[in-house]
Amino acid sequence: MSDDQHSAELLAAARAAAKSAYAPYSGFHVGAALRFADGSVVTGSNFENASYGLSICAETAAVIAANLQGKRSGLVEVAIMGGPLGDDGALAPTAAPVTPCGRCRQVLTELAQLGETDPFVYSGHAGGYLEHRLSVLLPAAFGPANLG
Repeated sequence: MSDDQHSAELLAAARAAAKSAYAPYSGFHVGAALRFADGSVVTGSNFENASYGLSICAETAAVIAANLQGKRSGLVEVAIMGGPLGDDGALAPTAAPVTPCGRCRQVLTELAQLGETDPFVYSGHAGGYLEHRLSVLLPAAFGPANLG
């Protein structure tokens, strides 16, 4: 499978995950998909809370789901898609790329550092996606090695 097929497949998984988001306050549905070295994909979606600061982002939800499946190494790719749901229930991706927030960059970095990887991050939008390495999105990241 080509790199373009890999990224398209992962972005489609993130887009599908966004449909299950609980976003009654912002109306902004986000899905994230994590691909691991063994080819497995784990997804998550945002879950808002009336106390806005307690909301959970899609990327963090996906990392938690991966942890529950025993996946703490081998993270190779991350895809994020976000936007409102249309009347047909389909995600209407934003014009601008959806990148992980700062907190999610840190959470993804923790998972990546556990497996000594620097995954590609595909930030989806209506016209396609941007591709970055996680280390570019969070340079000089704090991680497990900084503690000892």
